[in-house]
Formats: sequence, structure tokens, C-alpha cells
Amino acid sequence: MFDVHTALDGASFDGAIRVAELTGQGMIALRGDLGDATLRDAVSALTGHDIPAPLHAAWSGEVTTVWMSPDELLILLSYADAAGAARDLQGKLAGIHALVHDMSDARSLFRLTGPALRDTLAKLTPADVSPAGLPVGMARRTRLAQVPGAFFLRDAQTADLVCFRSVARYVFDLLKTAADPAGRVGYFEGFPEP
Repeated sequence: MFDVHTALDGASFDGAIRVAELTGQGMIALRGDLGDATLRDAVSALTGHDIPAPLHAAWSGEVTTVWMSPDELLILLSYADAAGAARDLQGKLAGIHALVHDMSDARSLFRLTGPALRDTLAKLTPADVSPAGLPVGMARRTRLAQVPGAFFLRDAQTADLVCFRSVARYVFDLLKTAADPAGRVGYFEGFPEP
């Protein structure tokens, strides 16, 4: 077994929010008919929860499923489990039209935490990150400045953000700049959570 190295070796930054690259993170991309009973049952067996509603994420324990498009899910689990889980899932879906791929080495995951979370995201994305536009559990696949990315809120002050590994340094630097306390906007501080 080799050492797992993330794009930034677990880099972190503390500013208006904490930005931390998560290490040991596995990711499985699944494409197929999300309404198919075989696919739904296989995903539930792997994750311990139902497929999330469109534009949402669902999680139980350390496993998270993010709705990425009408025919795509991203399953987040430990790196050590990802390859085996992808093989098992592929086996369970052998009789239907579906694509399962271990994307663990192709993407990076950041955990963002702090009360200025919404203001930090608002500096980087055109998505509505207000409490009404991005409630807890909702996922957004969008742009982060000049690159694609996706994020979802785990709670009012915690979000997970996924990007391609090839742009991880760029995204980390963007997040550090946006989280610089000197550039604090404070726009969302008065908004109540729904």
C-alpha cells in the first residue's frame, strides 16, 4: 500500500473561516437512471441512506451522497474504502445501464467552517448562498471564480467543497483570499437561517 497524498497535503488556513483540505477522502462518481430501483437499492446499501433529492446531499456517518445532475451522484467515503466500494457497486449494477468510477485521485475536497461561510462563498460564486437560496443540505454545482466546483452545507457554519485536483491550489488560494479577515463583508450575518 502506498501513502495517499492529496493535492495540497492537507493544507489549511484560518481567517474569517477555516479552510482545510480533507485527507483520506475517497469519491465515487455514479451515472445512471436515478429512478431505477436496482440503482437506488445499491446506493442505499452502500451509503446507508436514500439517494438525495435533486440539488441536495444526504449523509450518514462518514458517507455522503451528493446529487450532481439528473443522472449523476457523487459518493464521498474514505479513500481506503473507495476502490472496493466502486467494484461492489459496479457488480450490483451489472444488469443496468450505469457508469461507476473511482474519482478519488481526480478531485479534492475542502471543509469550510465558520460564521462568515456565506460571505466567503459569495465572493467566489454566482450561486445564491443566502440562507433561503442555500439551506443546510442543499448542494450547488457552480463556478468558483474561473473553475467549476460544487459545495453543500452540512450545517449553518460548515460546507464541503469539491473541485478537480488539477485546480486545487487555485481554489485553495481563492478561498484564502476570500476568507481574509481584512476583506470581510458581513452581508449575511443578519440573515436568519430557515
